[in-house]
Amino acid sequence: MENTQGTVKAVCLSPRKGERKPPVDRARIKAGQGLEGDAHAGPGPRQISLLCAEEVDEVRAKYSLELTPGIFGENLLVQGIRVAQLPVGTTLSVGETATLRITKIGKECHAPCVIGRTTGDCLMPKRGVFAEVLTDGEVAPGDPVAVV
Repeated sequence: MENTQGTVKAVCLSPRKGERKPPVDRARIKAGQGLEGDAHAGPGPRQISLLCAEEVDEVRAKYSLELTPGIFGENLLVQGIRVAQLPVGTTLSVGETATLRITKIGKECHAPCVIGRTTGDCLMPKRGVFAEVLTDGEVAPGDPVAVV
């Protein structure tokens, strides 16, 4: 069975769509919205995005690239859980009080990101996970993430 507990390695957000999301020290997760201050926050099934840190490490090693958190546009970089292997509908607890429900695995990229253009291999279309926020909370690097 896949690991059901992990940690938040990075929290990333950007006020504008279509760009990398720089890491922040902490952020507020709002039910029905996503991360406060992030351009993708709002109603709908893709309120927050997650990516597995180990998969980013694999791409980094394969292509000898410097890949900083948020480079793929993810909101939460999660270590210890291969989130793309969890089924749609899985509930995750994040930090002390936030809960998320996985709504989608992968996405269609309208324009290849710099990683996709450089290597032909971007993680978000295949391994990016999207979720809706069920309950509010704060999130910071080092916080626990667990399958509920």
